[in-house]
Amino acid sequence: MTDDTFLYRQIHPKFVQINSQTGEERATSQAFRPTPDGKISTYDGDQITAADSWTHYTQILGRRSCGVMAVTKAECQRVGLSVIPDGVPFREHISIDCRGLDRRQIEANAKRLRAAANARGWQFRPL
Repeated sequence: MTDDTFLYRQIHPKFVQINSQTGEERATSQAFRPTPDGKISTYDGDQITAADSWTHYTQILGRRSCGVMAVTKAECQRVGLSVIPDGVPFREHISIDCRGLDRRQIEANAKRLRAAANARGWQFRPL
């Protein structure tokens, strides 16, 4: 993994906001908040494509995603978050570590990651 490796994040349909003027769909910061274990689950872009990560997430794991966005390892590190290529629960899994942060820090980092992902745009959207 390099600093430029894409960390693919599945975006739940509830975490998409539509711009009423342009119709553009963008992820909300909720999509970049950690689960109760303090981690954000992503796919390693060096090991899997955005499209294949979506297929795995929706068809193999049976979860909902309206598309895939990405942040990089460097963007995570820039805001003080560690990137852990843990390979659990699947080989291509990477965790973004938010453990030890308070609520304010988590929200600020979620907004920063959201901004980076939205600026990059959707990496995959199903038809």
